[in-house]
Amino acid sequence: MSNLDNNKNNPLATESIGKLLLKMVIPSVVAQIVNLLYNIVDRMFIAGIPNIGTIALTGVGVTFPIIILISAFASLIGMGGSPRAAIKMGQNDYEEAEHILSNSFVSLVFISIILTGFFLIFNEKLLLIFGASEQTIPYAKEYVNIYVIGTIFVQIALGLNPFINCQGFVNIGMKTVLIGAILNIFFDFVFIKIFNMGVKGAAFATVISQAVSAIWVLRFLSISKLTKIRIKKKYFKLKKSIMLPILALGISPFIMQSTESLLNIAFNSSLKKYGGDIAVGSMTIIATIMQCVNLISTGIGQGSQPIISFNYGAGRLDRVKKTYKLTITVSVIFTTTMWLISIIKPEMFVSIFAKDDKEMLEYASVALRIYMFSVFMMGAQFACQQAFVALNQAKVSLFLALLRKIILLIPLIYILPAILPDSFITSFQQEVFPMSIENKVFAIFLAEPISDFIAATTTITLFIITTKKINKNFKEKLVKN
Repeated sequence: MSNLDNNKNNPLATESIGKLLLKMVIPSVVAQIVNLLYNIVDRMFIAGIPNIGTIALTGVGVTFPIIILISAFASLIGMGGSPRAAIKMGQNDYEEAEHILSNSFVSLVFISIILTGFFLIFNEKLLLIFGASEQTIPYAKEYVNIYVIGTIFVQIALGLNPFINCQGFVNIGMKTVLIGAILNIFFDFVFIKIFNMGVKGAAFATVISQAVSAIWVLRFLSISKLTKIRIKKKYFKLKKSIMLPILALGISPFIMQSTESLLNIAFNSSLKKYGGDIAVGSMTIIATIMQCVNLISTGIGQGSQPIISFNYGAGRLDRVKKTYKLTITVSVIFTTTMWLISIIKPEMFVSIFAKDDKEMLEYASVALRIYMFSVFMMGAQFACQQAFVALNQAKVSLFLALLRKIILLIPLIYILPAILPDSFITSFQQEVFPMSIENKVFAIFLAEPISDFIAATTTITLFIITTKKINKNFKEKLVKN
């Protein structure tokens, strides 16, 4: 079958946008939710280890910045390479798409070797920086030393799975996550509950499940009859013309993931200073709720990416417009629903985590109202930001990745408590909220809706300008041809 025939028979090019988006988004969202749930279950098994559960969980928690960083490097390549591969497929250039895929595979292997060596050598120093104590460092090292050995499996499973999704096979991509999740839970039970392997058992469970997921992905992209592009040895030599655009496009999702730990440190350190343990505990609850919003919104955006990238490459701007308009609508409906619940009945979410603690329930409910005050706008931001990546707009997506967290949110967490007058905060709280919290803590939580509003407004404005420019350039190209 020719490449032209491939495109004519490809659902990304022919199926109705509404039906196609539904088919793409649901597995993508499910994969995000499953990923979240199996991480929670993993923590539950560790917390349930007799006698040492709490301290072991704390030790494993200290390793999360390392785990986040390893995942972020997988996104650097996977989310940078897969949209470009989809665009090339849309242009009927399947050879170039395979070159992108093969170079991405080699890059992930190379990155795995570097990360494994680095974290094995410097893990203790890093863990102490991340907050490990004399009590927790043994458990942190025990977990991370095993986990790091499996870095190559994480890189391949997370880094190459987007190349399955970008071909339209989101159900197969979802199975990559499901396989890892189910096996991880199974081996957690076997190693921790049956063989009493403790933290080591949790680490081995994760590595084995990621290894199986990696084999699943490699098998599909190498020998499956379904895949439209394959990993080929003849394209293993890294090319500057291939890798630089991948890195330029992937830097945005890389920053979005890798800076998450910095954001947590900024919030927790400031809240601890001005509000104590109850403020930090509230932030933990709020961060979990916000993570659900982020993951589902990300799933919606990632589900639309293959459709946008493929049709952008094929020059079908009508389908591109329909896709991003529908994606933005769905995403905004979701975040607006979450916003309404958070403002009108925040205890509905908070009670999931603090049902029996009345003080925490009331405190976190007020904090959630403040924190989520602009979240209804975030649906548009998430959708537009994912669309920028899908449209190969590397510079804009990089700027937006830096804007919300690095340029706005983290500085505001420290600046607002210092500059907002207590009289203003007290007056504002009395008018808007039925229960007040410490003025400085209010100012810290206020950093989130302010940065959300500015970032969302900027993203939407840039998206309108950029899509108009793309449309104009496309029309000029048609006139010339």
